Amino acid sequence: MQSLQEKASAWSGVDQADAFAIDESNLFEKLGLQSFINLSTNFYTRVYDDEEEEWFRSMFANSKKEDAIQNQYEFFVQRMGGPPLYSQRKGHPALIGRHRPFPVTHEAAERWLQHMQNAMDESVDIDQDSKVKMMNFFRHTAFFLVAGNELQNQNQNQNNQVACKHAATKPAQE
Repeated sequence: MQSLQEKASAWSGVDQADAFAIDESNLFEKLGLQSFINLSTNFYTRVYDDEEEEWFRSMFANSKKEDAIQNQYEFFVQRMGGPPLYSQRKGHPALIGRHRPFPVTHEAAERWLQHMQNAMDESVDIDQDSKVKMMNFFRHTAFFLVAGNELQNQNQNQNNQVACKHAATKPAQE
């Protein structure tokens, strides 16, 4: 059975070494806080204005744009060498658990990545080498979330089947 990381590599086309090349240098020190704020703002502006794919935009309907931007840039800052802004405010990132309410499918991952790539392409304050490292991390992580979502759905289906099976064969209590 493949691990979630192995599935993420297979589905994303990004091996783990390339996905975690962001750890080879401190991108927060290199790029600064404002670069991450700008990237997340550009990204979520695209998401909330997505007229082509209503199903994707609707995934964010219960979130305020400003909160989504802050959550994302604080996570990026923390993950890429900066202070633990996200954890200080929200606790452990627990990406799979925090994304559980959303239908994190292959299609959703690709749409997310398309918006992120477009936001990265417009980011003049992020150098090309950093963009490549970041996009490899984002691509791998997006498909890690897909793998986690599928695993949770499988487990839930198995639990539902077991519960139904036992409920059907268990004698009534008197």
